[in-house]
Amino acid sequence: MQALVLHEVKTMPVLEERPDLTPEPGEVVVRLKAAALNRRDYWITQGLYPGMKLPVVLGSDGAGVVSALGDGVAEEWKGREVIINPGLDWGDEEAAQSDRFHILGLPWDGTFATEVKVPASALRAKPAHLNWRDAAALPLAGVTAYRALFVQGKLQAGERVLVTGIGGGVATFALQYAVAAGAEVYVTSSSPEKIERAVKLGAKGGFNYTSEDWAARFKSEVGSPQLIIDSAGGPGYAQLIDLVAPGGRIVNYGATVGPPKSLDLFKVFWKQLHLIGSTMGSQRNFDEMLRFVEQQEITPVVDEVLPLAKGADALRRMEQSSQFGKIVLEIEP
Repeated sequence: MQALVLHEVKTMPVLEERPDLTPEPGEVVVRLKAAALNRRDYWITQGLYPGMKLPVVLGSDGAGVVSALGDGVAEEWKGREVIINPGLDWGDEEAAQSDRFHILGLPWDGTFATEVKVPASALRAKPAHLNWRDAAALPLAGVTAYRALFVQGKLQAGERVLVTGIGGGVATFALQYAVAAGAEVYVTSSSPEKIERAVKLGAKGGFNYTSEDWAARFKSEVGSPQLIIDSAGGPGYAQLIDLVAPGGRIVNYGATVGPPKSLDLFKVFWKQLHLIGSTMGSQRNFDEMLRFVEQQEITPVVDEVLPLAKGADALRRMEQSSQFGKIVLEIEP
């Protein structure tokens, strides 16, 4: 097998030959057709992720064909076209993940390889309407957006929703899902081109968050959103507190800019706000997400497709945050 292996932080993974994988009891080997990048992969290369254990094969998202079964795995999985749920050992509680929860691609070797070994419980049938590239783009960002929007955010049809930082994988899925669910969706970005692309996907409009008065203009021109989906945090979080409607919800699935410099609790309690955290999703959330994607025939937005050997170039592209949607590695054309 071939794999992109990260040996040291602050470097890029290198393509190596490795022995073919053999599944343990309860596991399978998936011959991968495609894999997709997440921001997590770049953070790991920079040493900005807890539980670092190197060397490691990066990659959480993948789709392919089951090629080998470990003892105890149903024979019906052999030869099946599958996608992989990268969230492992969520636990029994739907409200939050267990202490055992981890994500494929660290500490387990991940999907930037010609094959990957995973528990059979992580397998799901590939949605029939998706090709290999699109299927590989779905799992991590897809379930993260689904839980943030519907489970934690409790989105209802007809509500006004703001998705900040459009262009990233999760934000783009959140836009697609919210539009499909009948919401009135707006976005923010520093890029007019990304806002324009979001409108083509169904957004009602967008605002450039580098403008100091963007939130005031949003409230004046549109009104206040009942739900905000955010991954940035940072100084701009105060504007979200001001902008969201009384009784509204702000769901954060990340804090890429860092924690808020301040949090005006007077506004929080006076406006009866709900500030909610969200991370990945349970197996139930993953299955619900797949049903929603299939029923709505949602196709992931793929920004660029590169061969496995160009994985380092793909990570450098992610560093620049110039993509709109997912960056995919084609492993077996």
